[in-house]
Amino acid sequence: FFSPFFFFSFFSPIFFSFFFSFFPPSQMHISIHAISRPLSAARPSVRLACLPFSTPLVCASSSSAAFAGRSLAPKPLSLRPTKLSLSLCRSIDASASSSSSEPVLPSSSDSLLPSSPSSPSSLPSSPPSSPPSSTPLSTPTPTPGYSREFILRRLVVFLSIVLGYSSYYLTRNSLTYTAPVMVADTSLSMDITQIGAMTSVFPIAYGMSKFISGVLGAKFSPTVLLSGGLLATAATNFTFACGGSLPWFVFFWALNGTLQGVGGPCCARILTSWFNGAERGTYWGMWNVAHNVGGFVAPLVAGGCSKQFGWKWGMWAPAAIASVVGLAVAVMCKDRPEDVGFPPVEPVDVALSSQARSAKGSKAEKANTKSGNAESDILGQLVKNVLKNPFIWGLALTYFFIYIVRQGVTSWFVFYLMKQKGASDAGQAAMRVSGLELGGLVGSLAAGRLSDFLIKKADGKGGNVGKRIVVVMLYTVGVAAALLAFRALPASAVSLQWLTVFLIGFFLYGPQMLIGLCGAELVGPSSVGASEGFLGWVAYLGAANAGIPLSVVVKEHGWDAYFGTLIFACGMALLLLSPMTKLRSYVQREERRLRREA
Repeated sequence: FFSPFFFFSFFSPIFFSFFFSFFPPSQMHISIHAISRPLSAARPSVRLACLPFSTPLVCASSSSAAFAGRSLAPKPLSLRPTKLSLSLCRSIDASASSSSSEPVLPSSSDSLLPSSPSSPSSLPSSPPSSPPSSTPLSTPTPTPGYSREFILRRLVVFLSIVLGYSSYYLTRNSLTYTAPVMVADTSLSMDITQIGAMTSVFPIAYGMSKFISGVLGAKFSPTVLLSGGLLATAATNFTFACGGSLPWFVFFWALNGTLQGVGGPCCARILTSWFNGAERGTYWGMWNVAHNVGGFVAPLVAGGCSKQFGWKWGMWAPAAIASVVGLAVAVMCKDRPEDVGFPPVEPVDVALSSQARSAKGSKAEKANTKSGNAESDILGQLVKNVLKNPFIWGLALTYFFIYIVRQGVTSWFVFYLMKQKGASDAGQAAMRVSGLELGGLVGSLAAGRLSDFLIKKADGKGGNVGKRIVVVMLYTVGVAAALLAFRALPASAVSLQWLTVFLIGFFLYGPQMLIGLCGAELVGPSSVGASEGFLGWVAYLGAANAGIPLSVVVKEHGWDAYFGTLIFACGMALLLLSPMTKLRSYVQREERRLRREA
């Protein structure tokens, strides 16, 4: 319990949450695009394209920096208008006039120029000699500065979904560490075959549930579903331990699998609402650590309690923890920033919502109404935004092959070490593969940060989703190389085997995390749950193919064929990803549409 790995895996998401909340990636260099109407020497007038939060203004071209509300005075800057900025300004003006809950920007007559030279946080005027350019600028999506109140509120939301999803994993893995004690209990008269019957129904129920809940969940609050699903799975674990027959166990474990599918799509919807595209990869990777935290705590809680107090407590203890966390999530978590008085984190969301309100009586309003009615239809939303999107299918098939590799590694490496690498028993083999989860934890965080870095470095050029796809492809090549290295190691190189397994986990969990994020960013906010549910369902089909099919490969053709199958799956994933390296996100596509209409 007091091992260094436990402290690292449990406290790292909390530490990184606090660090990146007060020093978020988006504030390492805040860029707010300023525009102006035709300037005059007598009365210059400056307008802002987007100002969702009250923080000091810093111009990117002045090489200024802002950290936690501290800013440096920017240098004088020549300001030029852009069509996108003008469109966003008009949209936000319309939004401000129709809704008091959104930020009200000053009108063109209200000067935002500094009243005195000593005002460091004011935006300086453009020199009169700098006329506006006739060529419009091509600007990236503005990265907003966040107020401290918003940062703290978002931190609470983020911690709630990390703890919530970790608790889902705790109640998902409870039977795994309780089953040996159940078999040893003579009053149950159970054997390993009956345990296998219970565990076999779980992935079937879970895969279908993740797909269905992702689609149907768009009609309900993700916070309510997240907390309610966690409370329900806690009740299922508790009720499971109250029975004593095989049909009872099978029914409630299948019910648990059905309820488990609710968690992932809800967390995806909340994450995409609270974090913009420039920082989403970092926080998505940090949230993905919940898999590792829950997977590591489960044997300590379920296994320890079942061994110490009996198998029933192996189910009751996780249920008690999940109940407390579920209630906390209901109180702490909020669906969107707008629910607590903050504007959306994506400027295009403000523009789109205000356009819809300002288009009353026009043809655009009728088209928007028709589109809204179509999206309100669950089946229509699934077909139009997910099933008819060829890139979602490409990501889903990639997920299929990535999960073949992931499940193939977790299910068969212990047997491979015992048969081919001289591990004396399952315990010794398990020690050699213990680096898989630790490597996955580090790899997930690194993949998210790397993809965000590439997006910021591009400065709005190219597609954001495509940048993440490039990282997925690099990681997939790393998985194949690490698998080949692991196969080539001698049986005596125990330390190198552990290190290679660590690298396999590092490169394997990065694509698993980023593919889900790419699927969420490709579709609009109302379809995020459906996209995640569909991707998760196809991924679990891949995981199922790593069971009996891979066992047949090993039995009939040996371990060389096993490794060949995993590397072939990596190659297929690379082939599917290769046409998607320039994909733009939903927000980027909407920005382009606004630019064309301006």
